[in-house]
Amino acid sequence: MAHSTPLRRVRSYLRTLPALILLAFGFTLLPGSLPAAEPKEAFGLHNVIDKANDLAKKPFQERQGPVPEFLVKLKYDEWRDIRFDPDQAVWLKEKLPFTLQFFHPGLYYTKIVNISTIDGATVQPVPFSADLFKYGKNDIKDRVPPSLGFAGFRIHFPINVDAYRDEVAVFLGASYFRAVAKKQSYGLSARGLAIDTGLPSGEEFPSFTDFWIVKPEAGAKKITVYALLDSVSMTGAYRFVIMPGKETAIDVTSRLFPRKKAEKIGIAPLTSMFFYGENVSQRPIDDFRPEIHDSDGLSIANRNGEWIWRPLYNPRTLLMTSFYSPDPVGFGLIQRDLDFDHYQDLEARYETRPSIWISPVGKWGSGRVELIQIPTDKEINDNIIAFWVPDRLPEKGQPLWFNYRMLWHYPGPSRPPSGRVVATRIAKGRNDKTRIFVIDFAGERLESLPADKALTAVISAEPRAKLIEQQLYKNSVTGGWRLVFQIGFDDPSSLEKVLPAIRRPVVELRAFLKQGDNALTETWSYAYQP
Repeated sequence: MAHSTPLRRVRSYLRTLPALILLAFGFTLLPGSLPAAEPKEAFGLHNVIDKANDLAKKPFQERQGPVPEFLVKLKYDEWRDIRFDPDQAVWLKEKLPFTLQFFHPGLYYTKIVNISTIDGATVQPVPFSADLFKYGKNDIKDRVPPSLGFAGFRIHFPINVDAYRDEVAVFLGASYFRAVAKKQSYGLSARGLAIDTGLPSGEEFPSFTDFWIVKPEAGAKKITVYALLDSVSMTGAYRFVIMPGKETAIDVTSRLFPRKKAEKIGIAPLTSMFFYGENVSQRPIDDFRPEIHDSDGLSIANRNGEWIWRPLYNPRTLLMTSFYSPDPVGFGLIQRDLDFDHYQDLEARYETRPSIWISPVGKWGSGRVELIQIPTDKEINDNIIAFWVPDRLPEKGQPLWFNYRMLWHYPGPSRPPSGRVVATRIAKGRNDKTRIFVIDFAGERLESLPADKALTAVISAEPRAKLIEQQLYKNSVTGGWRLVFQIGFDDPSSLEKVLPAIRRPVVELRAFLKQGDNALTETWSYAYQP
């Protein structure tokens, strides 16, 4: 069951800042449940674990710069004009399938990260040099300190054609990273860990401070990255095994060490953007594009067999929704609408943005999937956050293991085996106290059913709302089924009347189709703000 709460504080997440969110793993407190010991390498995860454990025993120290002020004051276009020289990419001359390029500090990226490569028994730090970069129109090269350091890095691999190494993954800013699959463009993001996200006390942003990248062999299809995470409340050791392809997979192994007890930790935090879509009757801006979003829904697969689809929207006030989901099969932010005609943006190409599906390795225990939707008036703002929250938070000195697989993909792998929601539309009903909801369901099983087949729609609305009427019929154009229902809203209570309209409780709506006692579709779940 979902529970939604509007909050007073609104936070803006600029997409020019390091994108938002990621983390999902198996949840364990007891050493007896830890993964089997891995072979001792010259350098491996065990080394990063030791570093994270030692770091957690020391007071947190903020890690800034040293980045000169003139780099911090660069405008976005000026910073973007500083580009790594691709002819100097790591491993390029060895003609390996993977190469590395680096980001220059400046603008928002004022934390220097240490980057090393691992070649057999050799761990070699990558030295910074201004000669590695082309500064474009910026006349600043001579002012750049010779030992400045890097802000992050990106990985290149021939994912589309053999003759060209595409940018397939980026680690840049705090613990943020992004990836793409074949024929995709960057969209939503992930990060290592979320701490106290959405709380009035303010969010804590952990950072990856050190990276170690294993040199791949000739003909390799995957690359391994180790990372050390540091924050006020927690440290962490990570291993990312990145496998670019038609569906880019990233296997993540991590161990976290609490410095102190956080109020909330987000496992598998994902971040995206939803400005407007088909579920609004009026666009927030005068724009030729019918829809603007990187993701259009949150998908959850629960252990009891239920699939939930929560369409995203741009709320009037910050909205938090929780879905009870112990030991989930998986969840993710999905770009389900892949029709160019629905976006009409030849530059942004929103129909090519990836979805991310989180598949846990091991049991997580009791917890919930949390969705945070933040009001935004611009498409440059990342305003959607999703992650899994354990019910039990670790105390200081209790390490946690989290293991999971991420799929960056088109929505196929995260598609429920039953019928799915493909469109949600909302309009005014009979009067100002009613709204009409139009939901289109699709799926091979649904499409095979004739129009006279006896299907039933199960609809619920709460609180202070009632179902007025409903219709369910075959969509003769798409072959799917369309559910149309009208909801009436009770008059506000005495307390609600003194509150602004945007502060009044949301109405939780649910609907699915069944035949007899058997559910035929995922559950459509919506938080409507009257």
